[in-house]
Amino acid sequence: MENTNYQKIACQIVEIVGKDNIISATHCATRLRLIVKDKEVIDEKKLEKVPFVKGTFFNAGQYQIILGTGIVNKVYAEIEQMNLKTLSKQEQDAIIKKQQKGIKRLMRTLGDIFVPIIPVIAATGLFLGLKGCLFNNNVLALFGAVTSMIPGYIITLVNVLTETAFAFLPAIICWSAYKVFGGTPVIGMVIGLMLVSPILPNAYSVADPNSGIEAVRAFGKIPIVGCQGSVLTAILTALIGASLEKKLRKVMPNTLDLIMTPFIVMLITFLVTILGIGPVMHIVELKLVQIVEFLIDIPFGIGGFIIGATYPLLVITGLHHTYTMIETSLLANTGFNPVITLCAMYGFANVGTCLAFFVKAKKENVRQTAVGAMLSQLFGISEPVLFGIQIRYNLRPLVIMLCSSGLGAALLSILNIQSNSYGLAVLPSYLMYIYEGRQLLWYFIVSLISVIFCFVLTYMFGIPKEILEVDNTNDKINDEVSFIESVVETEEKVGSSENSILIHSPLSGKAIPIKEVPDDTFAMEVLGKGMAVLPDEGKIVAPCEAKVTTLFDTKHAIGLITKDGVELLIHIGINTVELGGKYYEVHVAEGDKVKAGQLLVTFDIIRIQNAGYNVITPVIITNSDNYKTVEGETLETVKMMEPLVRVVK
Repeated sequence: MENTNYQKIACQIVEIVGKDNIISATHCATRLRLIVKDKEVIDEKKLEKVPFVKGTFFNAGQYQIILGTGIVNKVYAEIEQMNLKTLSKQEQDAIIKKQQKGIKRLMRTLGDIFVPIIPVIAATGLFLGLKGCLFNNNVLALFGAVTSMIPGYIITLVNVLTETAFAFLPAIICWSAYKVFGGTPVIGMVIGLMLVSPILPNAYSVADPNSGIEAVRAFGKIPIVGCQGSVLTAILTALIGASLEKKLRKVMPNTLDLIMTPFIVMLITFLVTILGIGPVMHIVELKLVQIVEFLIDIPFGIGGFIIGATYPLLVITGLHHTYTMIETSLLANTGFNPVITLCAMYGFANVGTCLAFFVKAKKENVRQTAVGAMLSQLFGISEPVLFGIQIRYNLRPLVIMLCSSGLGAALLSILNIQSNSYGLAVLPSYLMYIYEGRQLLWYFIVSLISVIFCFVLTYMFGIPKEILEVDNTNDKINDEVSFIESVVETEEKVGSSENSILIHSPLSGKAIPIKEVPDDTFAMEVLGKGMAVLPDEGKIVAPCEAKVTTLFDTKHAIGLITKDGVELLIHIGINTVELGGKYYEVHVAEGDKVKAGQLLVTFDIIRIQNAGYNVITPVIITNSDNYKTVEGETLETVKMMEPLVRVVK
């Protein structure tokens, strides 16, 4: 009977959405997620009348139908039996990407291309920094040595470490872009290597009138040179090659596909690039670099101020990925990267914000938030400061931070300070300047000025009145009591009222009312009432003695039922089902009986955030309708195993 009912629900959903309209079907802990051809043809009012359907909405390229835990699994299982077309996550991502328009699509594409290669460039920057120390006579003098004493083989090995990545940069970018555009990455790599082949005249040598090296002329007119340092050329080459490959794969006979498709793709793509696109794009790219350099060189640090003050706004909007391409071009063409130097003051200004809030705030929970945000920022993670403090409190801390970041960038621009790498922020960023003592010294001084300036201004003008008030008695008790005392006190309260059940927090962090969660399904309490926590530690424990009822393959959500019959859903992050279990580790199995405080799930907060996902974690009472009231505790921060939700029978 149960299977029949779920089968009927599945059939109704598919009929209303349209079987031919469904491109792909998948699900998360609470929702059926469909990629559809046309969402406008779906009768949402009719769909919401289907049993167990609690709501619908369209987000991130997916038509999402809210069914709730347990139910969604069974409905999806029935849909799988209908022989609908299902796609892999990679295929779904490709479709979603196509649905994105304009600048958002461009930003996502650039991010997908450059994110995988940033570690390589950053590592090369460290090698360059070490080279600067090793070959610096002032440093060597401390050990009674000079550069002439360094053996030739060491010089050779060091040069290989520092020059290889930039010498073959177009090949690395072409490989990454080829993968993003849906081609065979190794073909992209080989084409990229062709563009920088030592057989071709080196682009830098040709550009140097003193080198004596000239371009080879095709047909007596078209200059043929290598594409060293050309980022745009590599991206366009990959786009052309991958597009051509996908078209050829569709028409090429199977017997010829293995050899002929790569042959034709490499031949045509290389010739089109080297004879046409390469020379043009290199000129365009150099012009873009010149524009940025012009902006940086505006007198009195005005250009630096503009870059430093506007970069945080680009982070908020997600447009900061455009800088990565410019930085890569600058590094490849000049050997230096002044852009990241100017943008870096944003992170140091954020540290000043956190320090001011920590020193002046009277509420202990705000101080704890400031410390946690500062620790994240020191290693380059800015979102906790940006969204947890600066935007949250009437934007005054944000305005002060923008001014501080701009001031620091202006000073660095005047002093002509520039890194030799990218990808490192705040504390690790000093490693990008160790190649030269003056650069490191002034970068340190200006970064310290940015911290102090932002701290002073925020302390004087940016602290809101509401956090300057001393905590009330209850707040003080919650802040000062120890972990064990808190649990004991909670248990005593529970025992004093037969009609009241306290649900402890399965994690620690900032407590957030469920209606403020940036997801309509949770915020509208479609799945039930509860609270949410923005975690400061990647650890989920059992809030009480319970049984694990639901555990998803994607590891991002877990369902529990307590001995009192309270059904809990702990959903770690928003839309994190898309990670496919990446960055999560489960320590229990479905059906396990767990004790209070037992470890359930661990997860990597930083990597999940870097992947573009919010880690805010709703803790939902999914059977809220069975109780008189379900209310979250009035807290701003909560420690693990402290009271979070009160259920009244």
